Amino acid sequence: MTEIPEHLLKRAQAAREKAAAAEPAAESAASEPAAESPSDSRIPAHLLERSKAAKAKASGGEAESGGGAVAVQDKVASVVQATPTGGGVPVGAGPGGHTQRLLTVVKSGSIQDVKAQPVDKVHTWPHLLAAEFVAALACLTFTFLFSIWVNAPLLQAQNPNQTPNPSKAPWYFLGLQELLTMFHPMVAGVTIPGVGLIILIFAPYIDRNPSNKPEDRKFAISLMTVHLMFWAVLVMIGSFFRGPGFNFVFPWEDGLFFEL
Repeated sequence: MTEIPEHLLKRAQAAREKAAAAEPAAESAASEPAAESPSDSRIPAHLLERSKAAKAKASGGEAESGGGAVAVQDKVASVVQATPTGGGVPVGAGPGGHTQRLLTVVKSGSIQDVKAQPVDKVHTWPHLLAAEFVAALACLTFTFLFSIWVNAPLLQAQNPNQTPNPSKAPWYFLGLQELLTMFHPMVAGVTIPGVGLIILIFAPYIDRNPSNKPEDRKFAISLMTVHLMFWAVLVMIGSFFRGPGFNFVFPWEDGLFFEL
């Protein structure tokens, strides 16, 4: 038998006691059928007979089990018998005076099946690509107008008989040229740049944190900061602190030896 909640057991016990108190009045009313009209009670006669039989059977089952759990039929009979003296609706009856047997206790919950949870993501197209396309057009327009109104700082034509001193690479290669003054060409040109690129390639696989907050991405931010500072320092030294013969100079004493 399914375990019956404690509050239902207490309600059934109270209904039984009330029915036992009202039973003498019901028997006296049943002994005088002529004085009772059909409208005095809303419970059909066959239901009363069935409830009496169920009550007698339940009482016998309780005597054998030594006061075990209350049967569902016993509770229904108690509720049916718990009729007010004036012939009103039984205690615990529903609309129209109907009483139903308790089958199970269903936990309350949502009856709607949520198909998808809201997420803070948008599609690449058109949200991202449209913004990137507009930004690319704006940069192209600015570069085009800047090239019309501002002349490019080009040097004189190349003279193969005269080598400039110092001979410097473009500014974006000056970091590599600075490394060549410190290490062997194999180390400066292949090993150090190769290791740096490999670390940057594997960085997204090492740091798999999906957060966009800087305080949650300490590894990624530290790695990129070290990379940028290392290369920026080399470029600044090669640009402003290297003079004739690519020797180390102080720009505030010997001047600048740097041209775009």
